Amino acid sequence: MKVAFIGLGVMGYPMAGHLQQAGHQVTVFNRTSAKAEKWVAAYGGQMALTPAEAAREAELVFACVGNDDDLREVTLGPQGAFQTLMVGAVFIDHTTASADVARELYEAVGERGAHFLDAPVSGGQAGAENGQLTIMVGGDQEAYDLAQPVMQVYARQMRLLGPAGSGQLAKMVNQICIAGLVQGLAEGLHFAQGVGLDAEAVVDVISKGAAQSWQMENRALTMLAGKFDFGFAVDWMRKDLGIALNEARRQGVQLPVTALVDQFYAEVQRMEGGRWDTSSLIARLRK
Repeated sequence: MKVAFIGLGVMGYPMAGHLQQAGHQVTVFNRTSAKAEKWVAAYGGQMALTPAEAAREAELVFACVGNDDDLREVTLGPQGAFQTLMVGAVFIDHTTASADVARELYEAVGERGAHFLDAPVSGGQAGAENGQLTIMVGGDQEAYDLAQPVMQVYARQMRLLGPAGSGQLAKMVNQICIAGLVQGLAEGLHFAQGVGLDAEAVVDVISKGAAQSWQMENRALTMLAGKFDFGFAVDWMRKDLGIALNEARRQGVQLPVTALVDQFYAEVQRMEGGRWDTSSLIARLRK
């Protein structure tokens, strides 16, 4: 298919690469054109100078940018993708953003005779590079059926969860769960070291039982070693948790642990750890 990909960050860059390698005709756009030039040199395809140019004649348009404002700029802006989106095309947004902006863009796309899916992802940079992402989708079944076979090239699991905004709400659930898990793991490891246990040996044992989690399997040893210069940044996690906490306040839903962990991440930022991996929660306990 003829597709466009807007946003070549740590996630978008390999995701767009998977699309090109699967045989699709990919046109990319990135605000920093040097990144788009590098992508074309690596994968082939074409680059565009604006989102509108990238989306022209594309059957599917993907985006993976920073936040709600970035998303509005690349869609509704004067040079945004919606200016040239074809009738019947599907715009798939992989940004982690608010449910409100997903509903807003769903309506805006519908007025143009096209489709919109909010489809945030989980799995981090490694998941994007290995084509093993989990995709939570909101939107209409018709649009999902068109996009699903193409998204499959970088997905391990995906599911349509409801109308527009449902994908973003599900991503909030994902981040809420991760926040509590990482804090629990940080405290457990900190306790193990504090009472004189061989923490690596403890992890080896308990990771085969009920305490097992992705975070334990993939982050426990680096947490013990104090290595955080990789992975999903604290700054990004705070953005995501802020979205979840704002939605919870609006809906009257209590998230006491999430709110607490968000403040712990704020402490890590004050330790100049904004670009550290989210597993750096253990660093504030050692401070």
